[in-house]
Amino acid sequence: MSLNATKYGLALHTTSPELGLAINNFAEINRAQTWDLGRDLSTQLHQLLAEFIKPQTWQDLAFLAVAKGPGSFTGTRIGIVTARTLAQQLNIPLFAISTTAAIAYQQKLNNPAIPEGTDIAVQMPAQRGQIFGSIYKTSPKGTGILTLLPDSLYNLEQWQHTLTHWANPYHLIFADTHTARSVTSLLQLAYQDWQQGQNPTWAEALPFYGQHPVE
Repeated sequence: MSLNATKYGLALHTTSPELGLAINNFAEINRAQTWDLGRDLSTQLHQLLAEFIKPQTWQDLAFLAVAKGPGSFTGTRIGIVTARTLAQQLNIPLFAISTTAAIAYQQKLNNPAIPEGTDIAVQMPAQRGQIFGSIYKTSPKGTGILTLLPDSLYNLEQWQHTLTHWANPYHLIFADTHTARSVTSLLQLAYQDWQQGQNPTWAEALPFYGQHPVE
């Protein structure tokens, strides 16, 4: 299934101190931008989103994508709520994509030195000295990504034990807290799911926090 050239996908990435937005009709129009907003994310998101989408309109959107975490608790919640509201009002699909999946996919596309068949492990800082870990495998020719080990919370010893006993060769990515630069990969993953006929509703888009913001 192909996207009509007059229709677009829009992605929101808010799981870090940065805001990432991307819009694409997967033909000639492809824009993406990030802003380092910090604590101003909640107050500036809607204005920046309204400005970014122009000259396209909300009615031009065929589907939405949002980073569901892991990442900042507050940022993730803001992004999910915004995306769910838009998808409900516009009555279009909403794809909630793992933050680490977008990072892994971007790394594979941008790093041809990673051998084919190599798994991609992503390690991301969490609160209180813990980490988030996940492992993926990209589909042939970069057409998608397969989750081998979903996002989970580990202490460093647990994660190292997991990697030590992983059966396949892997490439390890140390993700920082500024993940919005992968917003284009987030949108590409959603588009691939859309092409396969998936049609998730706004109610299915749930955040992955992984841990409580306070003990």
